[in-house]
Amino acid sequence: MGLDLTEILKIAPAAVIGLTVHEFSHAFAAYKLGDETAKNDGRLTLNPLKHIDWLGFFLILIAGFGWAKPVMFNPDNLKNRHRDEIIIAIAGPISNFLLAVLFFIVARLLYFVDGISLEIIQLIVIWGVINFSLFIFNLIPLPPLDGSHVYLTYLKDINPKLMMNMYRYGTLALFLIIIAENKLHINILHISNLVSSITSFFLRLMNFN
Repeated sequence: MGLDLTEILKIAPAAVIGLTVHEFSHAFAAYKLGDETAKNDGRLTLNPLKHIDWLGFFLILIAGFGWAKPVMFNPDNLKNRHRDEIIIAIAGPISNFLLAVLFFIVARLLYFVDGISLEIIQLIVIWGVINFSLFIFNLIPLPPLDGSHVYLTYLKDINPKLMMNMYRYGTLALFLIIIAENKLHINILHISNLVSSITSFFLRLMNFN
């Protein structure tokens, strides 16, 4: 079921910020680890226009899942290829986690500011929840998500053909799972449960009433 206009307007800023910070973090990690491919591609920036894939962004708004433009890097420029590829991969999800925590902190601090409506505070909390969702979703160990790079970087050397098949069929499997969850209302990946748990933890930690 699609979102109404009000929900889209609530989600859009968090999606833009979350995707931009996510892809920038991939680029920044690659740059710090010795590869300038992303920098030369203009991805070492917080300009959303450099990172947003408009079809993927549109799907996030109406279907709850989507993507940004992938950040490219050259593994040959990395000093410790396997380790550094993993660091580059998880830099994106970790940035969403930290961004979500930041949103929760800002929302909590706004409780002490006179004149700030409860609706604004709730909106910022929603932005935090969205970034927790991006964090967990991208750690799923299915290609092309970041979580898959933890083992694909090794599989690339051990069995390149198997790695290519993992990308091909893993991506297909991911889309089929997402469609099945949306259309059949079955919980396969348990993303919502994980997001709910981590959200509840931080709400308690920050003493939200």
